Amino acid sequence: MERLVAERGDALTRYAYFVCGSRDDAADLVQDALVKTFGRLRNGFSVASAEGYVRRAILNTYIDRGRRTSRWRRIAHLTAVPDVADSPSADSESRIDLQEELRKLTPRERACLVLRYYEDLKVDDIAATLELSSGAVKRYLSDGLSKMAVSLAEDTDDESPDATITTLGARNGK
Repeated sequence: MERLVAERGDALTRYAYFVCGSRDDAADLVQDALVKTFGRLRNGFSVASAEGYVRRAILNTYIDRGRRTSRWRRIAHLTAVPDVADSPSADSESRIDLQEELRKLTPRERACLVLRYYEDLKVDDIAATLELSSGAVKRYLSDGLSKMAVSLAEDTDDESPDATITTLGARNGK
């Protein structure tokens, strides 16, 4: 386990960050996944095979947390005050924020999108990983992408074409 954390710890944390969208939660996910994977004495793991187990544990832990909080999400809007404050900068308001769009998705949609576009897995591989049918994975991918497309289209409709090009160019370092 020490060797895995030393060699691949940063990669595991980045993976968890893409899955959950928060640095603190990503560190917690990696820690929980390591405990789940190595909580019992296991022998014969190579770094590569252990990393696969830990990545799967990260994904399962994130999805399980989503399931546990689904009841709370149904009533949270009745009691919770949004933590998001308006940005004082007009430039940052007009910037496309994919991370925020990923946060708006359900855990399964987000997991499917991360596995598809970050892990570069095919639909059948995602279905096997998440133990879903290929049709369900396609539906989650379609729903997630359409939700993000609608939000991003609303963001860019408010801007002129030149502002959109400038924003995208600045985001890409141009």
